[in-house]
Amino acid sequence: MTALPRITNSQARALFLERHGLASPLSGSGRGSDLQSVVDRLGFVQLDTINTVVRAHHMILHARRPAYRPRNLHMLHDRDQGVFEHWTHDASMIAMEHFPYWRLKFRRNEAKLAARSQKWRAEGTEDKLDDVLRHIDQHGACCTSDLGADEGRSTGGWWDWNPSKVALDQLWRIGKLSVLRREGFRKIYDLTERVIPDDYLNTRPDEAQTIDWACRSALDRLGFATSGEIAAFWDLITAAEARKWCADALKAGDIIETEIELVDGRYRKSFIWPETLVETAEPPTSRLRILSPFDPALRDRNRAERLFGFFYRIEVFVPEAKRQYGYYVFPILEGDRLVGRIDMKALRDQDRLHVRALWPEKRLNFGAGRMAKLEAELSRMARLADVASVSFEDGWLRDAR
Repeated sequence: MTALPRITNSQARALFLERHGLASPLSGSGRGSDLQSVVDRLGFVQLDTINTVVRAHHMILHARRPAYRPRNLHMLHDRDQGVFEHWTHDASMIAMEHFPYWRLKFRRNEAKLAARSQKWRAEGTEDKLDDVLRHIDQHGACCTSDLGADEGRSTGGWWDWNPSKVALDQLWRIGKLSVLRREGFRKIYDLTERVIPDDYLNTRPDEAQTIDWACRSALDRLGFATSGEIAAFWDLITAAEARKWCADALKAGDIIETEIELVDGRYRKSFIWPETLVETAEPPTSRLRILSPFDPALRDRNRAERLFGFFYRIEVFVPEAKRQYGYYVFPILEGDRLVGRIDMKALRDQDRLHVRALWPEKRLNFGAGRMAKLEAELSRMARLADVASVSFEDGWLRDAR
């Protein structure tokens, strides 16, 4: 039996970070076509409401383009129509060129919606779907506060939303409505045909084409992956569909199996394109970057732990007394290593970014060289948060845990 080709841990890290746009020097305007190229490369950028410094989607883009500013993503969505908003594993800004493949998610969401119809008929929500569509068709784009102010709340689930709000959300999930823009963090919806450019609106791949695209594009962006990781990347197809695609592609010789060395010296089987196996990924730049907890490179917490030995969990919902680190701490990447985590917050009323604590990873020190890199990155973060200075709490540099 022929041994599988192997990729060392350092090679795997370099490849993974290169595919996630975290290996090259920080340059580019971070707006317009340059920003579009970043989103195209990543595929999507996860949205999140937590705003201790800036929201997650802005930090993700800033980690790759320090010149990026939050208004740039809004312009890419609202003006340039370079991205659309929908769900991957969570709410995301997705490259517009991928919209045709979301038809599969719309159809599957619509099937789930039909299964709820009996409960919804009893609540009066089902009729609201047509009412809301008719209202938007006749009166134009709207948000949840424009509808259903005098309605009762739904009984259980949907966070006690009123029927019109439930209808708006469901019409968006099945593709009848799209997000035209956001005002603050509030969604403004319009009919999909009035939001999505015709070239993408009128392209309709079938299920087989969508599955093939989802698997190929996920493997492109991951560099190497199991079938489960491929399915989870877009959260567009099922695990069974990804397994079948991998089996067929392996049999046809389109992909091969390889063994990836993990940080602890064990090996894990993954699929890879044959041409990727012979590529030599450039070693990542040694610059230090503070990452969002929702960065694409960290979204799969288990994968990050296997490759980098970095255990991370968000403690937002952990009672304060039981938190190991803090409410919302940010991982720190230096080269191909995750070297620590930092607790910081933009105090906008005081015009400063305040560092509460930093915990180095075990056996890592923040000496003069690393500290200089950190200070440069914190200055960049302050500019992103639009505050004037950086301050440090007494005893902010903690011992490794």
